Amino acid sequence: MRGPGTWWRGKSTPAKVETYTRGSFHFFAVMEVAGAGLSVISQRDSGPVAWLMLLVCAHAATCALTVSPSVDWVCGRREQPVRMLWTLGAATAVVAVTALGVVEYGPKGDDVDSAAASLFTTVMVFGVGIMALGVHGRRRVYALIAGFAAGAGLVVLVMSGSALAGLVIALLMLVCCGFLAFTAVFSVWLLKAVYELDEARETRARLAVAEERLRFGRDLHDVMGRNLAVIALKSELAVQLARRGRPEAVEQMIEVQRIAQESQREVRDVVRGYREADLGVELAGAQGVLTAAGIECEVTGEAAGLPVEVQSALAWVVREATTNVLRHGDAERCAVGVRVREGRVVLTVENDGAAAASDEGEGSGGSGDSGRRGGSGLAGLRERLAAVEGTLEAGRAGEGVFRLVAEVPLAGAGVREAAV
Repeated sequence: MRGPGTWWRGKSTPAKVETYTRGSFHFFAVMEVAGAGLSVISQRDSGPVAWLMLLVCAHAATCALTVSPSVDWVCGRREQPVRMLWTLGAATAVVAVTALGVVEYGPKGDDVDSAAASLFTTVMVFGVGIMALGVHGRRRVYALIAGFAAGAGLVVLVMSGSALAGLVIALLMLVCCGFLAFTAVFSVWLLKAVYELDEARETRARLAVAEERLRFGRDLHDVMGRNLAVIALKSELAVQLARRGRPEAVEQMIEVQRIAQESQREVRDVVRGYREADLGVELAGAQGVLTAAGIECEVTGEAAGLPVEVQSALAWVVREATTNVLRHGDAERCAVGVRVREGRVVLTVENDGAAAASDEGEGSGGSGDSGRRGGSGLAGLRERLAAVEGTLEAGRAGEGVFRLVAEVPLAGAGVREAAV
């Protein structure tokens, strides 16, 4: 049974930031009701303040209902909740004016005036702060804050007839509402930045794959382009010579056959060079890619001196593991180690931030969806290692830690053991 901790660890970093943002602004509604409630505890027998408290609860509920649509709009999942924002703005204005009316025309008494003034401030601050979540652009946020502050000062001026009181209230609302609105705007900016960084990391991983495909295509074009052009020219020449009954046509076709066989050999060399990757190059590349993605990567051990077959098999393990660290989970650190132990080369790839999934499922070291495609994922790696009598173990090695261990026996003797 999944507990709260598992549910939280199973989220990516952007999802965690979004959940925290939603929870924080939903909690503002609770804070609004609690803050207003403390002001009316001593006024249990005061009817106007009690009714005003009910209005505050309704306003807090409206704030809570506005949070989720606003966050969804920030994340690009829906249109701007204009109606909800206007509803919240109207509710804020109504409750605030009513609170000022109680202060000016309601039952006299310092306690009643203090409670109503506190309700007025609470409603204004939280209302404007929540509305700032769904407003686009700094100028509109400034206009929102200035509009409500000026409106509050104007209402106080009309009700009390005191310009000084109106100015004080306007300045007070400008500072308080501005602070909470700034908090909302900063939260929105942070949420967008986290999602953009996550998208950039995924794009970087896709670009790395695309770059490798382009390299292979370029190498294949360099090998085949010239040879195919020569084959086409010599074939055309052989056709012309054959039509004239010249014996040289046979020699040209023999040359075409030779070039075609040579092309086959060169293509096999290109494919073999692509498949038989160099372990040292892959280790350096993995460290560079992970570091560029903001993941601290430590590589220990040496690949020099290992047999070619061993390096090729382990290089594919490093390549696949690096791709999975980038595309799955939410890693901050990754450690790659190579060592020789009892006649076997042991490669270990361990990273934190593993998503909550089965050991060979969607974790950062697991196969994810790639495991269902032939020749890729853990299944493909096991097939490659089996060709050199190697083994592969992958699974969770602790809280949020995924470990992949590949072992390949040495194909020859005299290999110097390298400590991690």
